[in-house]
Amino acid sequence: MFSVVKDFPNLPALAVHYIPMAPSPNGARNPDLSVSFVGIQLKNPVIAASGTFGYGIEFEDIVHLNKLGGFVVKGLSKEPMAGNPPPRLFETAAGMLNAIGLQNIGARAFVDEKLPKLRQIQDIVVLANVFGYTREDYERTIQILNEGEGIAAYELNVSCPNTAHGGIQFGSDPRSLDEVVSLARRNSKRPLIVKLSPNVTSIAQMAHVAQEAGADAISLVNTFVAMAIDADTRKPRIANVTAGLSGPAIKPIALRMVYDAAKAVKIPVIGMGGISTAVDIVEFMLAGASAVQIGTASYWDPCATEKIVDGLRDWCLEHKVQRLADLTNGLVLD
Repeated sequence: MFSVVKDFPNLPALAVHYIPMAPSPNGARNPDLSVSFVGIQLKNPVIAASGTFGYGIEFEDIVHLNKLGGFVVKGLSKEPMAGNPPPRLFETAAGMLNAIGLQNIGARAFVDEKLPKLRQIQDIVVLANVFGYTREDYERTIQILNEGEGIAAYELNVSCPNTAHGGIQFGSDPRSLDEVVSLARRNSKRPLIVKLSPNVTSIAQMAHVAQEAGADAISLVNTFVAMAIDADTRKPRIANVTAGLSGPAIKPIALRMVYDAAKAVKIPVIGMGGISTAVDIVEFMLAGASAVQIGTASYWDPCATEKIVDGLRDWCLEHKVQRLADLTNGLVLD
């Protein structure tokens, strides 16, 4: 497992700002951090995002997995994938570019090798990210995952290029999105979360399409298409030329998109994009998120998710918030 602490030593913008607070006063009641969506109960809203937490097993000796609300495993495809050639990661002023290429062991290996180990860990919530390049890829991957035990829900990554339709992303075309979500819904034995791409004209429209096609919830945002160039060599910093931008740089845009999407649908929204503090989580929940995912911060500090859970509890104590779930859609506009 690569470490951003080692490979990106100059990334202060991604530091997790956690300041422990004094113990709660005598008689103070610990806040209720639990949230729920699509029938899944989480002990808190903090979910480790796909692609930044391996298959969960890799973090078992670093993070108390059962302290998190849950985690999403690396994107899984019908067959194993080697991913893109290096360089495929690059530090930016306030974030990170990545073009990993969805490297993974494949759905079958995950069910046979990783899932049994995850089931041995008590009190964890595992979500499986699913992707494909054709509708049939999604269908077969979900069918394989249906055979496994211990998966709470599927998260459908629709930011992949639909090779059957000229390479356009499923998540950027309403018709393609409707088709792949409808197909996944028919095949899925578990709740279906659709992870939306931010690289669209109207996130509200795509959120509504996903809802009408059968999504039980939506998660957003995925990374923004971006690039970096080495002025000395005049070459792209990433072998793939373009890559996905994540980290604090995208947070204000992600927050706005979560707000827009939450107003457009009646299903739960999971927010993500540049979250690195407990206050960030509060902001996303006020904008309409029922839970959040944390990604790039885990590269900076592998224990970021667990620390942020502690910070969230302290924030609630300080602000006398007894039930965190009550903050969802609590933005005051007057």
